[in-house]
Amino acid sequence: MDFLQNPNITYLFLVGGLVFAMLALAAPGTGVLELAALFVLGMAGWGIVNYALPLNLWSLVILAAGMVLFLLAVRRPKQLYLLALSIIAVVVGSSFLFRGQTWFLPAVNPFLSVVVSVLTAGFFWIVSRKVIEAASAKPAHSLDALVGEKGEAKTYISKDGSVQVAGELWSARSDQPIHSGSIIRVLGRDGFTLLVEAVEPNDPHQ
Repeated sequence: MDFLQNPNITYLFLVGGLVFAMLALAAPGTGVLELAALFVLGMAGWGIVNYALPLNLWSLVILAAGMVLFLLAVRRPKQLYLLALSIIAVVVGSSFLFRGQTWFLPAVNPFLSVVVSVLTAGFFWIVSRKVIEAASAKPAHSLDALVGEKGEAKTYISKDGSVQVAGELWSARSDQPIHSGSIIRVLGRDGFTLLVEAVEPNDPHQ
């Protein structure tokens, strides 16, 4: 893997791995993003260690700060400035990670660094916002909020069945048999199943 001795190639692997890692933090659980981040960062680490690419330690500090800021952004999705600061820190830290002739001159091609930084920042801003907003969004209808609501039995209900409440179909259960088409009231819930009763035509609460 001699191509990894080129700091530009290793830089691309590093940025790619950081993107996968941060997306994995924003949307954990599938394992795909985590494996991709591990593989790509492993390739970058191989190049850094085996070819002794010179590093700017201050850039590592900025990269670490960027990851901390991103974790805070995931926990506080409404504070978008944390997401913006994390992206800036990752972009700057990765661009200057490999030392050139002096500490303030990166070894990475400046044109490549600018292009990758712009594309990464734009992509990350859009995707991360969507992921964070989706993860923090509340369900359109809370099951607890449906308690007391009335709806219609769409099937025969006893030990199981289905009802339509608040414009959506729900699994339902009743202690007494309920015929399809009957008006029902939600008494409570058991997990994702609504506990319902039939509403009598002369029910004063109807």
